[in-house]
Amino acid sequence: MIVRNWMHADPVVIPSEMLVSEANRILSESNLHALPVVDGNRLRGLITRANLLRMGHFVQRTQNTDEFNFFVTRLKVRDVMVRNPATVHADDTMQECLVKGQALGVAQFPVLDGERVIGVISANEIFQLAAHCLGAWEVRSGLTLAPVLLGPGVLGRIADVAEAAGAVLQALYPIGPQHEDPGRGPIEKKVVVRFHAREVGNVVSALEAAGFPVMEATDTPRTVLAA
Repeated sequence: MIVRNWMHADPVVIPSEMLVSEANRILSESNLHALPVVDGNRLRGLITRANLLRMGHFVQRTQNTDEFNFFVTRLKVRDVMVRNPATVHADDTMQECLVKGQALGVAQFPVLDGERVIGVISANEIFQLAAHCLGAWEVRSGLTLAPVLLGPGVLGRIADVAEAAGAVLQALYPIGPQHEDPGRGPIEKKVVVRFHAREVGNVVSALEAAGFPVMEATDTPRTVLAA
């Protein structure tokens, strides 16, 4: 999965000379979380809703008229933006984006093609992607297998057993340790299976009979069956 296919394309960008109050209005009215700051087609910084909210709360708490007037009429984006923000490239993978965001504690990245800003990718897009993978908005069944030693043919065997029990597979993916050693060979991973089936219990029973213990199973997004 490549960033350019999941990013928010053609983002709203603002100049560093814009008033912070105007940037705040754009963020609010457009329901955005961040705005790249661009001067002369070059990325200069990033301004986020979280930063402006913190600043606005501070001004409100002080109840100082001069500070409030300065915030509204004089404070500019260049004075509060994150300078030289972390970025990702359009052809980076979503995995690289996720790892970088976690390492840096960053929730949104401007996306570059060369030096040009062509998008923004944020925790929201990553959440949407994860939700799609989990089938959060689809009425379909699913189960999670206890850790399985994955080797050649194991996932195929799981798929064969599930389909023989009446499952129409929608997704099959292993979830393993956060950091893996490629030299270790096969390791144990939980396996998430998403499918349509009239009788989830039949699929559970068939998998367990084949030596794949089921940790949990659902027949709708809200109903959990005893495994």
